[in-house]
Formats: sequence, C-alpha cells, structure tokens
Amino acid sequence: MSDMNEMIKTLMKGNVEKLKVLVNEALDSGAPASEILNEGLIKGMDIIGGKMETGEMFIPEVLHSAKAMGLVLEILKPMLAAGEVSASGKVVIGTVKGDLHDIGKNLVIMMLESTGFEVHDLGVSVTPEKFVAAIKENSPDLVCLSALLTTTTHMMKETIKAIDESGLRAGVKIMIGGAPVTQSFADQIGADAYAPDAGAAVKVAKALKKEISKMN
Repeated sequence: MSDMNEMIKTLMKGNVEKLKVLVNEALDSGAPASEILNEGLIKGMDIIGGKMETGEMFIPEVLHSAKAMGLVLEILKPMLAAGEVSASGKVVIGTVKGDLHDIGKNLVIMMLESTGFEVHDLGVSVTPEKFVAAIKENSPDLVCLSALLTTTTHMMKETIKAIDESGLRAGVKIMIGGAPVTQSFADQIGADAYAPDAGAAVKVAKALKKEISKMN
C-alpha cells in the first residue's frame, strides 16, 4: 500500500513522469491494473476532489492532476480493456442551448473520467432535442447540464421538460451545475441533484449511481 500512497502523492503534484515510473513499477511487481487504478489513481482523484471542495486545491492544480491521470491511464488501458475493470457509470454531459462556456464542463468531464465514469460530451449550446437523442443512443445513468449564464439557465428547465416528455426520465438521474445555479433552482426545475463544483460533481455522481444500482 506504501507504493499506492506514493502514487497518490505524486498524482496530487501532477508529476506525470514520476507517476508513469510508479505505475510501471507496480505493474512489474505484479499489481493488477484494476488495483493500480482503484487504490492509486481513482483514490487519489477522490482526495483531490475533496480538497477542491474545501479550497485546499484550486482549479489549475486539479487540472494538472487530472491531465496527469489521463496520460498515465494510457499505460493501463490495454489491461483494463481486457475486462479487468468496468466503468463506474455512464454519463451524458453538455452545456445547454445558447451557452458557449465549457471550462467548468470540461473540468467535470476530466474528474468524472478520472474516477472511472464513461462520459459522452455533447459540447456547448446543446438543444433539448440533442440531449434526448443522446439518452436514447447511449442509455446513460446520469445526464449533466451546465450553464454559466443567468440568461441560459431557463434552458435547463426546458431540457428536463423535454426528457420528461420523451418518456426517458425514469431511467436517468439529472444533475445540474454552473455559476448562476443553486440547489434551490435545481429543486425548482425538477433536477435530481446540484453540484457547486467539479469535486462535488464526482461525489454526487457516485451517490446517484448507487441510488440507480439499488433500484435495478
């Protein structure tokens, strides 16, 4: 476990080269790719998400760590693809129609992918119809709606309405986020959850996935 602790510390520093060495050493010593992923990398990103929530780490540092995680995952992918590990859950995400902001959304994507979620990014200015089509195509556990402008938050309500009317709502949980969004607004428009930042988004996504698993 000491090697995993060192891996976590190195991930938090965003040191890609040292992280690659530690991952390869762990593999050479016989550690399964799944153990390296779950006990080293994903556990590290969970800690980073928590530190982001408490203000102990800031967005540039989190991005640095998430990018390091993404690069190191390339080493593990061949073994993980062989069936050792399945995704934590499937997510469809996008910034709602009329809003072109994507920095927050992209950080959420990196954090979700770093903790084992399969993410389908629809991009920016996504229409309600496109969200509905993506749900039909990908059968996600979770749909994430982002808005950074007060003038576009109403499209979150329109998107949720479209998902409801499509008959697909029963199969997915909807999480919203963005600077002008609050828990009160989430309750008002019928979202299942609200996340104030990327660290919280991962925690909420995991909680929603557990709810879904209990229902199935």
